[in-house]
Amino acid sequence: MAIVELTNICKDYQQGKEPVRVLKNVNLTVEKGEYLAIMGPSGSGKTTLMNIIGCLDVPTSGSYTLDGQDLRDLDDDAMADVRNKHLGFVFQSFHLMPRLNALDNVALPLLYGGVSLKERRERAAEALKAVGLEDRMDFFPNQLSGGQCQRVAIARAMVGKPDLLLADEPTGALDTKAGNQIMDIFRQLSNEGMTIIMITHEPGIAACADKTYHILDGELRTDGNLVKMGGGEDEED
Repeated sequence: MAIVELTNICKDYQQGKEPVRVLKNVNLTVEKGEYLAIMGPSGSGKTTLMNIIGCLDVPTSGSYTLDGQDLRDLDDDAMADVRNKHLGFVFQSFHLMPRLNALDNVALPLLYGGVSLKERRERAAEALKAVGLEDRMDFFPNQLSGGQCQRVAIARAMVGKPDLLLADEPTGALDTKAGNQIMDIFRQLSNEGMTIIMITHEPGIAACADKTYHILDGELRTDGNLVKMGGGEDEED
């Protein structure tokens, strides 16, 4: 069953008097439990695509269905509700609150969801244990390594049990060893049935996913072919 269905997604930005098309008729279907990577150079449209999938931006045209729900006519509050209930985010910058320890950083999304203090802490502790940081729960971000901060960020993303985990350059600020540890966690989450979409510019990181797409000049491709509506792929001339 598909969790993400993008159909002919286009995104324009105004540049002076003329609109600039950043995404061009992007079609993508992601089945539940899939783990895929999207690669592309700077300016290719990959972050814009991730922002649309993550309900942080809206397309100029086309349709986006998330777990069977058409998102085209939702207002800002409804989109925020979708993000809170269905999506988890991991970014290159960890975005941890410096004055909160690891446990409270992970528990923060549950606070916004109205979960009780006792349950927030129990679920945050469980998430930190899942990423191997059960002995760092009382540590603050400045007491943790970059790899440990990213693991805290992953625990925070998964604490709400999202349907879809979105990762934008999750190893970009890490050394090779720490990056491999993050990929091991993603593989474990994938094996447990979580759907993951990861953006990266590193071929070695993309190879950790089960499927890789490439985005170039706003067009989504797989194995050099444009991804067409309905899942077909046409060879380039």
